[in-house]
Parts: sequence; structure tokens; C-alpha cells
Amino acid sequence: MAQRQERRRRRRRARQRFDRQFEAIARLHPRLRWLVRVLRARGWMLLRLPVAVLLTLGGLAWFLPLLGLWMLPFGLMLLAVDLPYMRGPVSALMIRGRRRLSIWARWWRRPR
Repeated sequence: MAQRQERRRRRRRARQRFDRQFEAIARLHPRLRWLVRVLRARGWMLLRLPVAVLLTLGGLAWFLPLLGLWMLPFGLMLLAVDLPYMRGPVSALMIRGRRRLSIWARWWRRPR
């Protein structure tokens, strides 16, 4: 019984952390707020899963001209919306990615 409660608590914390990352994206990029809200809506699972798989596969073929590595994180984020076991690792990658981007942006803007 205690193990079941612990698993539920971990899943709930992973879900909350994952939700906070999407909220941070919406705050940083207000134009994407509506897209984030629409893609995370409950009724869009039948559209979200194939798009997520296509984005992930396209990201793996990043060396081709029209496809890019940018597709991989977006595909993983969409997959994690529907697959609970992916939320923890994907939210950790989102946090690391946001930190790295902020460090890079500070470095880029520094006076030379």
C-alpha cells in the first residue's frame, strides 16, 4: 500500500513539474501560448500522437535538408503529454535546455 502511494506521489510531482515547464514556455513566448494550450487539450490525443511520432522521427533524420534537430525535442514533448512515464525525463531535459539557452544568450549578449 505504501509503495502504491509513493508511486502516485512521484507521478503527481512529475506531472506538476512537466506542467510548470509548459507554463514557462508560454510565459517566455506569448505568441505560442494558444498553441501550447490547444496541443495539450484532452481531446487532441488522436492528432497529437501521430504528430509527435513524425516530429521525433524527423528529428532523428536531422541531417536531411528540410528536417532538423529542432523537431526532436518538440516531438518528445508532445509524446510526454500522453505517455506519463516520459514526463520526468522530458521535463528534466526541458529544464536543462532552458538553462543552457539562457547561459548561451548571456554569453552572446555580453560586451566584447
